[in-house]
Amino acid sequence: MSLVDLVDLQVLGDNRGQLVVLEAQKNVPFDIKRVYFLMGTQPGVSRGFHAHRTLKQAAICVSGQCLMLMNDGVNREQVILNSSSKAILIDSMIWHEMHDFSPDCVLLVLASDFYDEQDYIRDYSKFLELVNNA
Repeated sequence: MSLVDLVDLQVLGDNRGQLVVLEAQKNVPFDIKRVYFLMGTQPGVSRGFHAHRTLKQAAICVSGQCLMLMNDGVNREQVILNSSSKAILIDSMIWHEMHDFSPDCVLLVLASDFYDEQDYIRDYSKFLELVNNA
C-alpha cells in the first residue's frame, strides 16, 4: 500500500482560461469543513511535522512546488507537488512534512473538520507510540 495517494483533478477550460473544481464526496473523498492555504514560506523553512488523530486532508499546490514527506510510522514516501491538477490525500495518523517550498508556492489544503488542537500529534515519538499501540 502506498502512502502517497494522488488524485487527478479534471482541468476544464477554453480560450478564456482554466478551471479546476473540488467537490466533497466526489473528487475529494470527505466533507470539507475547513479550507486554508500556505504561502510566502521563507527559503529553508519546512512546515507540518505532525499527524492528526482523525482529520483527513487534501493538499493541492496551486502555484509553485513543494516536497511532501508522508510517514505512517513504518514506511516513508515523498512526492513533489508541482501541479494544480493533482491533490495528495493525507489520511488520519499519517505524519506529514512539507519541505523545499519554491518562492511562488501556494499550497491549498482542504480539511474534513474544523481546527481542533486536540487532534494534532506534534511529537514524533508520541506518534510512533500511538502507531505501535494501535
